[in-house]
Amino acid sequence: MGKSWLPLLAFLVLWKIVPNEAAITVGGGVGIGIGNGGGVVGGGGVWIGGGIGNSQTPPSGPWVSKLSAAYTALQAWKSAITDDPLGILKTWVGSDVCAYKGLFCAMDSDSETFVAAIDLNHANLQGILVGELSVLTDVSIIHLNSNQFSGTVPDTFRGLSSLQELDLSNNHLSGSFPRVTLYIPNLVYLDLRFNSFSGPIPQDLFNKGLDAIFLNNNQFEGEIPQNLGSSPASVINLANNKFSGNIPASFGFASSKLKEILLLNNQLTGCIPQGVGVFSEMQVLDVSHNSLMGHLPDTISCLTDIEVLNLAHNQLSAKNAPNCSSGMPVWTCRSIVSPGETCRDHNQSVL
Repeated sequence: MGKSWLPLLAFLVLWKIVPNEAAITVGGGVGIGIGNGGGVVGGGGVWIGGGIGNSQTPPSGPWVSKLSAAYTALQAWKSAITDDPLGILKTWVGSDVCAYKGLFCAMDSDSETFVAAIDLNHANLQGILVGELSVLTDVSIIHLNSNQFSGTVPDTFRGLSSLQELDLSNNHLSGSFPRVTLYIPNLVYLDLRFNSFSGPIPQDLFNKGLDAIFLNNNQFEGEIPQNLGSSPASVINLANNKFSGNIPASFGFASSKLKEILLLNNQLTGCIPQGVGVFSEMQVLDVSHNSLMGHLPDTISCLTDIEVLNLAHNQLSAKNAPNCSSGMPVWTCRSIVSPGETCRDHNQSVL
């Protein structure tokens, strides 16, 4: 349902080629926006390291400077971690960072070795994120979900020029929306759910080329930016916050690839925009537990691929008597689209 952010298939295949006794599990799929993060790693090369018993001599040559910088940054981070109940950081000793548990290195076509991924999901580490990590300019994945990191996201993270996936979910991070994430140039997967971020979310969030946006279960508030419909994301989860106001009218009237959107358990008012029917590939739409009102849009019957449609606990009504299709959890209302007229044509005329 929606785009599946599966474990890094290519990564795992190559990873198994090299002995790796100390790997931490890579995150699972998105589902309807409740699971752990996962996705596709950019770049090529051979994956190396993560093993506790790796006693190789640190590499020498022109690429030593990258690993040396990584060593300095990782040791600074290690010093800022105050609790390590699983003993993961006991392996973070010595200059061979490719042997550190939870770190993965790659070798490019020029035989240059660099830190390509950090996966410390479910490590239960306590501490803060440090600005020194910004020297890891080749890292494409940072997965830190289900730890106890607190504080904020360092502004220096904008220097992570190769980062594609940032998963900070299920921690104790706080403060306003971390705008620095909007300046990470190649980021496509942003997961901040289950933290204590607060305040409004910036309009630029929906202008950035993100494919997955998870902000659920925080304390964000204010109106959802009016350019929601501009986002190219396939999955947007804003559930369980304190958003108020109307669902932006732009929602549904853009050529979006949106397949899953969850706005449940906020304080939204107004109507469901007529343009919702444009999303012919929509599979999950959950706006339950808000204060939405008015008629159900006739165009809702254009959601031909819908699998989960939850409108419960609002003040909605239907113009026409609803028909429930057996075995399908969706209201199906008679469409007012005339023969030969597409849902998009009809919705644009309504707009």
